[in-house]
Amino acid sequence: MIQPANRVQEVQEYYFSRKLKEVAKMNAEGKDIISLAIGSPDMPPSKQTVDKLCEVACLSSEHGYQPTIGTSELRTAMAGFYKRWYDVEIDAATEVQPLIGSKEGILHVTLAFVNPGEQVLVPNPGYPTYAALSRLLGAEVVTYDLREDKGWQPDFDALEQMDLSRVRLMWTNYPNMPTGGNACRETYQRLVDFARRHGIVVVNDNPYSFILNEGDKLSLLQVSGAKDCCIEFNSLSKSYNMPGWRVGMCVTNPTFISWILKVKSNIDSGTFRGIQLAAAEAMNTNTDEWHQHYNIAVYRSRRVIAEEIMTLLGCTFDKSQVGMFLWGKIPETYVDAEQLTERVLHEARVFIAPGFIFGSNGRRYVRLSLCAKDEQMREAYARIASLDW
Repeated sequence: MIQPANRVQEVQEYYFSRKLKEVAKMNAEGKDIISLAIGSPDMPPSKQTVDKLCEVACLSSEHGYQPTIGTSELRTAMAGFYKRWYDVEIDAATEVQPLIGSKEGILHVTLAFVNPGEQVLVPNPGYPTYAALSRLLGAEVVTYDLREDKGWQPDFDALEQMDLSRVRLMWTNYPNMPTGGNACRETYQRLVDFARRHGIVVVNDNPYSFILNEGDKLSLLQVSGAKDCCIEFNSLSKSYNMPGWRVGMCVTNPTFISWILKVKSNIDSGTFRGIQLAAAEAMNTNTDEWHQHYNIAVYRSRRVIAEEIMTLLGCTFDKSQVGMFLWGKIPETYVDAEQLTERVLHEARVFIAPGFIFGSNGRRYVRLSLCAKDEQMREAYARIASLDW
């Protein structure tokens, strides 16, 4: 009897992949589920971005394979993006690698830096893909705690007490998903120091620094010497309303880029040139006013409604959160978050995410996405309010 590879037993199907099948079945039955679970922006890219894609797509000469390292136009735009928003100097030729989304980058970086049996530090709670891909590739996952009483920042005292002798990578994600904890200069400085002293590569996943974040845009690479021992991912999915386009970037020193490229060039054959040039157009021409509207004003309005929903659910939350989600702690009356989210799904027909999917430290939390129109969020509030609480 044919059996799957052993690695398939190391992971489960992604929670949202499984749950969306259930939601689709409920919708097919006419139940009209409102989803406040997934962080997929529902707004369009800028007009000039779409225009550039259409312009290039109409040219018969532009549909061939592309270099894995990306077009010079895209790499130059990515370097300009880092200079414009973070004041970080990037060599477009050697220090940036375009990615087919950051999720692909997690695979490539793990393959480039971690041997089977070596260890990877993963935040708890955190993006599930960090742990899942590590396990698929034969690495041992070691979690480190993020806690509300520490602002969801790493506990460096606890990290220093760990046996780090087999750790090759440490995944971080600031501004944080799912908790909304913001990036801090002190955290970034301590991460670079930690990486340097222990010979660990810190990878910071940074797609949320624009969303509901009106302060300085922070990057791990702003810290002196960070490129020597750290990697940063960034993405156009969230802050440019391009999640389906799959455009991300990996920024670090030329040696690390060369190792990642060696892996990537054996896995994919680049991205359609039209997508690359349109992404460059977005980074080069989207105005400050565009970002203020789509990344601040729209989400601010939705956040007000999300806070009302959280309050209605009896959840407590930190108003200083940033990003496109709202993270709330459930009342003691529930055994765990899933008891609450399942009731809301099946009785109010509103899909919200239980925090356990991000790790054991999320067991008593729920996450609301702001990626729904105001009227949908208002309807979600009304449906939940109609229940007997």
